[in-house]
Amino acid sequence: MGEGAVRSRRGRSGGGAARRAERTAGNFETAPTIQRNIPDFDLLSDETLEIIEANAETVLEEIGVNFVNNPAALDRWREAGADVQGERVHIPRGLARQLCATAPARFTQHARNPARNVEIGGKGLVLAPVYGPPFVRDAAGGRRYATMEDFRAFVKLGHMSRWLQHSGGTVCEPTDLPVNKRHFDMLMAHMTLTDRPFMGSVTEPSRAQDSVDMCGILFGEEFVQQNTVMTSLININSPLTFDDTMMGALEVYAANNQACIVSPFIVGGAMAPVSVVGTLTQVLTEVMAGIAYAQLVRPGAPVIFGAFVTSIDMNSGAPTFGTPEASQILYGAGQLARRMNLPFRSGGSLCGSKLPDAQAAYETANTLNAALLGGVNFMLHSCGWLEGGLVSSFEKFVMDADQLGALHKMAAGVAADENAQAMDAIREVGPGGHYLGCAHTQANYKSAFWRTELLDYKPFETWDEEGARDTQTLASERVATLLARHEAPPLDPGIAEALADYVARRKASMEDAFM
Repeated sequence: MGEGAVRSRRGRSGGGAARRAERTAGNFETAPTIQRNIPDFDLLSDETLEIIEANAETVLEEIGVNFVNNPAALDRWREAGADVQGERVHIPRGLARQLCATAPARFTQHARNPARNVEIGGKGLVLAPVYGPPFVRDAAGGRRYATMEDFRAFVKLGHMSRWLQHSGGTVCEPTDLPVNKRHFDMLMAHMTLTDRPFMGSVTEPSRAQDSVDMCGILFGEEFVQQNTVMTSLININSPLTFDDTMMGALEVYAANNQACIVSPFIVGGAMAPVSVVGTLTQVLTEVMAGIAYAQLVRPGAPVIFGAFVTSIDMNSGAPTFGTPEASQILYGAGQLARRMNLPFRSGGSLCGSKLPDAQAAYETANTLNAALLGGVNFMLHSCGWLEGGLVSSFEKFVMDADQLGALHKMAAGVAADENAQAMDAIREVGPGGHYLGCAHTQANYKSAFWRTELLDYKPFETWDEEGARDTQTLASERVATLLARHEAPPLDPGIAEALADYVARRKASMEDAFM
């Protein structure tokens, strides 16, 4: 954007400028967790759900699931009554579901600022940012490997985003740090740059334990054992395989009363059948086995029924996002989770596009809306996802975060009280008038409509005068604005010093490893 356009915009005054200033002022209060006052969309009939549940029990009993390189897990299953043959675990009909019944239907994840605690489950929807990409992208630097500086920037953006309630976990993978040490820096970023709830490390069981130990410093060890302060992502190696790395992390978190999202990672047609019902059968099988195992480790350990499922392009082999089939699976998985009385994770700003363009917008909108209607309780990847999850995009982060406000508005439902009926306005205006100046409009205009903090609705002449900026340009400017305004929330100096000391000692105890 040119310098002249900046001067032109800054020179404007009056009501419109005042309202824009009010919306962009340094007040970054977090919106509360979305509470759905709208019905969930139940796509599948009870008969179809019962078929899926029966078939999942058959898979558990007759085909079984693998728990690899994990003798302790095999011993737990054997003691629980499963038939263990080598590393294959055959679970009798009904056993996994019986074990899953000890998991809570909802739980509170505590933040270091109690005002930012979130309840996960029921009719609520908690929004967390993108997770896992090794690359980042912005308009100025293009696509590149992520660094720790990028990671900190995303945590700051999350803290400044009104509609997010959760800081997430690996918002990007900082490849400039050793693999065995980067989790310390990532956790420190979540603990110091924001006061929202966050996720722990799962890339190795000892890193999960580091996460628990650092939370013991932040919250107090006794508090951590009695309360949930982390939610962490445990992916299943679909089809039907539970590896020792993910299960080792799950064992640490479950034993310490910390929450795990037990989530198949499925590309339909490659890691699951091409049919919706076949895929849902595998999803339910894997989730039940994983959640049941968490309950073997610690009955009552908090868990989330996860479903990350996409389809495959049969021409290129690439995963696709925002497709009708993916939405159908999300809807069905939500119904299955509700029948198990468990919190549900799915959805996000998923897309396969390489840029924050029209393809990204279409595919993201499809998934976000399906997640809202499908009863998702914890939405990972709710903003920033690009290129099939390989890239965390700064511009798309703020574009998606802005649109999350529309989900809040939609979830609120439609009021029908006296004010909403607006009979006084209809009487005041009468035939042939207009409502712009009537008392009802003046009393309600600030809250009547959801308002974007990013998109441009100005007349063409004004838009052109201000530089004819497209959405990506507007998003780049908003990224810069939010990062410039970020202030780390206060943290007790003694706690900060203890965390820094722990990290320094643990890093010094090991050699750097990049594999």
